[in-house]
Amino acid sequence: MSLSETRQQSTLSTPPNNTPVTAVSPWRAQLQMIVVLFKLRIVFLLLMAATGGAFLAAAGWPGVGNLLLLWLAGGMAAAGASALNQYWERNSDGDMKRTRKRPLVTGAIAKPTWVPYVGVALILLPSLAVLPFNPALTFFLLLGAFIYVGIYTIWLKPRTLLNIVIGGAAGSAAVLSGSAAVGNWNETGALVLSLLLFLWTPFHFWSLALLYKDDYARSDVPMLPVHTSPRHAAWWVMSHTLPTAIGGLLLVALPTLGWIYLIPVVWVTADLFWRNVRLIQSPTPPNAKKLFMSSNIYLLVLLLAICAGTVATSFAG
Repeated sequence: MSLSETRQQSTLSTPPNNTPVTAVSPWRAQLQMIVVLFKLRIVFLLLMAATGGAFLAAAGWPGVGNLLLLWLAGGMAAAGASALNQYWERNSDGDMKRTRKRPLVTGAIAKPTWVPYVGVALILLPSLAVLPFNPALTFFLLLGAFIYVGIYTIWLKPRTLLNIVIGGAAGSAAVLSGSAAVGNWNETGALVLSLLLFLWTPFHFWSLALLYKDDYARSDVPMLPVHTSPRHAAWWVMSHTLPTAIGGLLLVALPTLGWIYLIPVVWVTADLFWRNVRLIQSPTPPNAKKLFMSSNIYLLVLLLAICAGTVATSFAG
């Protein structure tokens, strides 16, 4: 997923048109560095996925205590895994325009040796803290981190085109951590949503990889769009978009969801499908970017609709 790429600045700089640029304050630069290093925008999406799983498993409002526990433990674990990912990829990140301004590449973090220790601590502390009273939540927190760091980042990403296909299971673990937080990890709706996250991740990332195809070619990362034609890659994207779209619409069959869920999801599903058709017709970077943005909107609307739909149905019942 594309994150804001920042660089610490403490002095004024003058661009070619001689327009002065305001210096970034130290606290703001530190905040930007934290957002990038721990991939907090990705963490937000993972927490939204976990929240959707919690609402489905609870068939309505999960309770403030359960949500706070989920957001704190899940957010810490996801942030820790993200930091480990960036630490492991700090050298290859320097080969890509999209990532070369990350703090571990630019030297904004002068001594990065502390990063893996903090990353591991962020994963283990919340996982061990909830173990005595919710071992299922501990399991899915650790599983998600292990898939993202161990299986995806270290093992699959530098070796196979299937890296992101299997790596999408990290999002599935996030959903099941949400259902585990309310004590019902294997609830049917949560299991279906975890499958949707598994299917959503590849086409979301492949559309981004189409946009940055040259970047991945330079870094020698075996991403699908680098090893096939843009139109062929667009069809591969559709092979995951279509089942995701169908699965999202079929979720309305669950008794915990209703029209409040279906109406917005029909709209974002139609937009997502149309963006993919346009990408197949014209596999250009602008169309890849539009599909990437549409995939983000689709997931966010789907998850919000799940929360609204389950609560409305519970009140109506």
